[in-house]
Amino acid sequence: MGRIMEWAARSDHLGGIPRKTVITAVGAFARAVANLCNKTKVHNADTLMTLVRSRPPGVPLITVSNHMSTLDDPVMWGGFKGLLSLDPELARWVLAAEDICFKNPVFSYIFRTGKCIPITRGGGIYQEHMSEALQRLKDGSWLHTFPEGKVFQENVPIRRLKWGTASLIARCPVTPIVLPIIHRGFDEVMPEKYLYGRRPPFPLWNKDLRVVVGEPIEFDVPMMVETAVLASRHVMVPPLQEARWPVLSLAGEELDENAQRCLYTALSEKIQSSLETLRLLAKRL
Repeated sequence: MGRIMEWAARSDHLGGIPRKTVITAVGAFARAVANLCNKTKVHNADTLMTLVRSRPPGVPLITVSNHMSTLDDPVMWGGFKGLLSLDPELARWVLAAEDICFKNPVFSYIFRTGKCIPITRGGGIYQEHMSEALQRLKDGSWLHTFPEGKVFQENVPIRRLKWGTASLIARCPVTPIVLPIIHRGFDEVMPEKYLYGRRPPFPLWNKDLRVVVGEPIEFDVPMMVETAVLASRHVMVPPLQEARWPVLSLAGEELDENAQRCLYTALSEKIQSSLETLRLLAKRL
């Protein structure tokens, strides 16, 4: 068995029984942590539920959020009413760190059947695993990402985002609906430094958790592509520096590496701004 186990991620693997078992078990755990062990309030939940259940056919959904703990996913979904965290069909795909979630065959199988896509941290936007995430979006799936790229438990503004999410938005044939989500309190349920500088062996309890769903972010990708191409012509490149990225064809334009960098920066800054606005709103709720 390989670490990636693409076969285990297929919906028809063993008749779908492993996926249903893992999603149900993990969903039950998430609901227990969110609602029994702690108190969770979800704001504007209907926006997400509507998009998950009845968005236009073939239109993918990307949810983006801050990353406060290693339990953000799946516990953040446990606070939503209904079957969001228990239904294998409604459950999200999520990008997961390969070095943490796929470190051995047992973990790999569980996370794969639980609709997790392995990502190599620092592997770049054109790493092999990103092609699977892109294919899921092309199929019209729902994908969750943590564009900050790592856990941050400090109460500070949203940091500069990694470009992975932006590249998926740009490269998807149908522009995805991008929905920002901010959550608070998860750093208290699973603090990074609790006992001897390590995480607790199990989630803490009697904490107040909050999940705030925003509104979809509007992207005019063709216009942003045109702007990126124009901006890239003014970027100074050292004469000996060779392009490492393949040329990308988007909206009738050919984007070299510099143009792609300009585009992904613009997309990421828009997501970052939306998340920061939502973070400030969540502090007041």
